[in-house]
Amino acid sequence: MDVVDETFLAVPPSVVAAAFADPRAWHGFWPDLTLDVYLDRGDQGLRWTVQGALTGSMEVWLEPMLDGTLLHYFLRADLPGARRPRDLQREVARRQRAAKAIALDLKTVLEDGRRPGCAP
Repeated sequence: MDVVDETFLAVPPSVVAAAFADPRAWHGFWPDLTLDVYLDRGDQGLRWTVQGALTGSMEVWLEPMLDGTLLHYFLRADLPGARRPRDLQREVARRQRAAKAIALDLKTVLEDGRRPGCAP
């Protein structure tokens, strides 16, 4: 499966990076996955290997844009035990909704009411 998401957050990349920096936070974002960092890019994001409910790789890439950050999310993984295409389609849709929920939750918390183009 391939899941891709992009969300703009009106905060600097370093603020978004801090939200992903603590491995204890990962369980809250992805409770059924075990993540192992294979590339820490600092304020540009992280890349992980993924095990657990899925097997593959995942990336959060933080791109500076205008007065904030474009949060790119990529998940490339297999669903062990998926026997029917319908099972995979359901899981892809579930992961897409979860990725957007994570991004929008971070947007709400990190922006703290700030609108794009307005001073913090």
